[in-house]
This record gives sequence, C-alpha cells and structure tokens, in this order.
Amino acid sequence: MSIDVRADLAVRGVRVATPVRRPAGAGPSDDGHLVIDGRNAALPIDPASPYEIRGDRVWLGDTDTGLSLEVVRRPRFYELTTADGVPYERIARLHGRDVLATTVVQTCIRYGEDQRCRFCTIEESLRSEATVAVKTPAQLAEVAAAAVRLDGVRQMVMTTGTTAGPDRGARNLVRAVRAVLAAVPGLPIQVQIEPPRELAAIRELREAGAASIGIHVESLDDEVRRRWMPGKGAVPLAEYEAAWDVAVEVFGRNQVSTYLLIGLGEDPYELVEGAARLIARGVYPFVVPFRPMAGTLARRDGWPAPAPSLVRDVTARVAALLRAAGMYGADQRAGCAACGACGVLQAAGG
Repeated sequence: MSIDVRADLAVRGVRVATPVRRPAGAGPSDDGHLVIDGRNAALPIDPASPYEIRGDRVWLGDTDTGLSLEVVRRPRFYELTTADGVPYERIARLHGRDVLATTVVQTCIRYGEDQRCRFCTIEESLRSEATVAVKTPAQLAEVAAAAVRLDGVRQMVMTTGTTAGPDRGARNLVRAVRAVLAAVPGLPIQVQIEPPRELAAIRELREAGAASIGIHVESLDDEVRRRWMPGKGAVPLAEYEAAWDVAVEVFGRNQVSTYLLIGLGEDPYELVEGAARLIARGVYPFVVPFRPMAGTLARRDGWPAPAPSLVRDVTARVAALLRAAGMYGADQRAGCAACGACGVLQAAGG
C-alpha cells in the first residue's frame, strides 16, 4: 500500500456510498466505514473527492491506485431493539468491519463553548436523537451479545463524556465492562477515559475485565491544548503522565494508547518527539489527522484539515519509532490502535 495515497485518502476522502457511517460523536466522526487492502478504514465521504471506486478498486482519475476497497455492510444487529424499546443502533455502532463502539455517557461537563474541545461533537448526536444520553449496562450487554452473534464483532470500544466526579466517568465504564463480559465472556474491550483524579479507578477498570485503555491527550503542546481544548487543557500534563504510568503498570506495555491529532498547529517535529517519549513510557501514540467535522467549533471557524503530506510524514516517522520499539497497533487487544481505521499508522507499518 502506498503511504502517499493512503494519507491522501485519510484527508481528502472518497466518493462512494457507505451504509455504515458515524455523522457525529466523540473523536473523529462524519466518516464512512470501509476496508482498504484488508484493513479497516474510516474515511471522509466527499462527493468532491478526486478518489472514486470502480468495481472494488480505488481510482484517482484515470489511475488505478492499486488499492482494493470493500464497503462495510449494514450490520444485522442494527435491525433489533432492546428489551426496553431502544434501537440497538442508538446504543452502539459498528466501526470498521468488526469493532463495536459506544459512548456510555453521551454528555460532557466540558461541552460549553468556553470549555469544549474544538474537534468534538459528542452531544450533537444526542441532539439529533441518533443516540441516548446514558446506556445502561443491561442494554450494552444485550447489544454486544447480538453484535458478536450476528455480525462477527471481535472487539469493543467504550468511551464516555467526562463527568463531574473524581473518577471522571471511569466507574460507569467499570459497570458496563462487567455486564458485557458476563454476557460475552472473553470479548476484548478497550475503555477510554480522561485521567481520573482517583487513579485507583484505572485498576478497577482492569479488574472488571477491560483488556486495554485509551487515555487521550490529543496534543502534548500546552499552548495547543489551551487553544483547542480549554476544558481538558486545564488538566495538567502531569496528571496524564501519572495516569499513563499506572495504566502501563496495570494493563501492560502497548495496551495503553493516546490520540495525537495531526493538524492542530503543533510543530510536527515536536509532535514526533512527544510520540517518542510516549513510546518510551510504553504508551502507543495513535497519530491521526484532524478532520474539520460538521458541528465542530473548528469547522465553524474555518480551521482546515492538515495537508496530506504532513499526515504522511508524521505518520511515517512515528511508525518507524514504533517498529524500532516493537510496538504495533495490531498487538493491542482492543481499541482504536488495534482497529486502526481513523489513522494511517498500520498502513505505514506501525
């Protein structure tokens, strides 16, 4: 796979109809779910993209890029409704071809405009009634069991909006993990949280059965953090470092990850140096391109997507660092890095 084409696709998207999409939510969204050369891919679906699909190949004008593409079909579990009357699709969504993802609590204490992460639309999907505010452990267990049985789901991701308590929402995930694993023993689950003020919550997540954890910082540059994430940016990086270290101790090296967004204005060399420090800690830096999603403050203010060349260069350099350290996304038991769809690291050998 050409890393140049794959990075270009990650930013410029593709012209194709996709039955599995995620138009809003926490983290990268407004994308279509595809399989490119056998790997999960979440790409912008853009009628103005120069890339199109002919047969099962990706074409750029008159040039066959050499990449095969398969559209992820609508899963069968989407047709079902929970025992208490909620459509399964509003409880959890398919990501890629085999990942079930849910935001357990769809509200965030940081969603006011003066606190909100400028790339996030966690509450927009709630306002559009595409989801429900809180998913109960029983609902999540019911949906996960059906997704595994009907659609071959192989892993699950649970994230949450930040709550006001000292655990910042982690203990809601503890209850959810326990319920899902009681219904589907052995299903690998990644949990995603802000650094809890009570670090014991990280151990509780592992004891509940979570296989891996994401503690997402998005940027290691304090100026960028204050500008893009005024709420999260007020959490000192020292709290992230303490949480990462406990998480590596509890979950193991390369079972802890964090997002680093390319295109927020951070110096690319400093971004790569920060990724190297994370790798030395045993934390996988999942570098992905920022996308100016509909409904975000960044889109409103006209902040552009990064240049594909920047995505390619940063991704290639971080992938080389990961290979040298023997850390691969595919070796994570569950989660965003294990799926790889939102970035280009796996295509680059990381």
